[in-house]
Amino acid sequence: MALSDVLYAAYARRLLRELEPSSVPRHVGVMLDGNRRWARARGAGASEGHQAGADNIENLLSWCDEVGVDVVTLWLLSTDNLNRPEDELRPLLGIIEAAVDTLAATHRWRIHPVGALDLLPAPTAARLKAAEDRTRDVDGMLVNVAVGYGGRREIADAVRSLLQQQAAMGTSIEELAEVIDVEHIAEHLYTKGQPDPDLVIRTSGEQRLGGFLLWQSAHSEFYFCEAYWPDFRKVDFLRALRAYGERHRRFGS
Repeated sequence: MALSDVLYAAYARRLLRELEPSSVPRHVGVMLDGNRRWARARGAGASEGHQAGADNIENLLSWCDEVGVDVVTLWLLSTDNLNRPEDELRPLLGIIEAAVDTLAATHRWRIHPVGALDLLPAPTAARLKAAEDRTRDVDGMLVNVAVGYGGRREIADAVRSLLQQQAAMGTSIEELAEVIDVEHIAEHLYTKGQPDPDLVIRTSGEQRLGGFLLWQSAHSEFYFCEAYWPDFRKVDFLRALRAYGERHRRFGS
């Protein structure tokens, strides 16, 4: 083993020891950004970058398991990404389908697709739903796979679902307007029943949300990492947790 590997392992162990169990976030959202730039830097094609990113997902989930995270949300494909050229989108969807199948096959985590599945090709939506069905009874961490996901679309879908539900119950618009509050809408989000993310991590150096969990992240802490997603390591993850643990959460106050 190279000296650099020995030092890396020792540093990771030290970071892990320093973590206070009480400061570990229950829900971590991750924006897996930088696959294409990682590929360009190596003279590779976009698909190679996306595959390298997919290959790193199981590592992340294992690290989350190790420290006791309950819920992880992975943003794999935005609604905007659905407008990419067909010759890039189709291979990317294939990589996502295979990655989700692989995660489900481990039988370690419960898979829950979040996003506008109606916007996806039917075979992709079916693969995601099948992965959810296969892992429904797994007693493990909940993993939201956000595919065809956009925060604005999620809020619009939640309001639409709420209106349809109330209409079916015979509630008039006027009656609903009198009582509607944030909890009514939250009950119709893709992540209904889940804790909001405590920590949101974005890789690749970009420092913006881009529409990720807009509603749920109102009180989240954010951590921006310079590494492209395929290069994101355990020490990067542990540094994010250390930074989170050092913050005094104010919850909007």
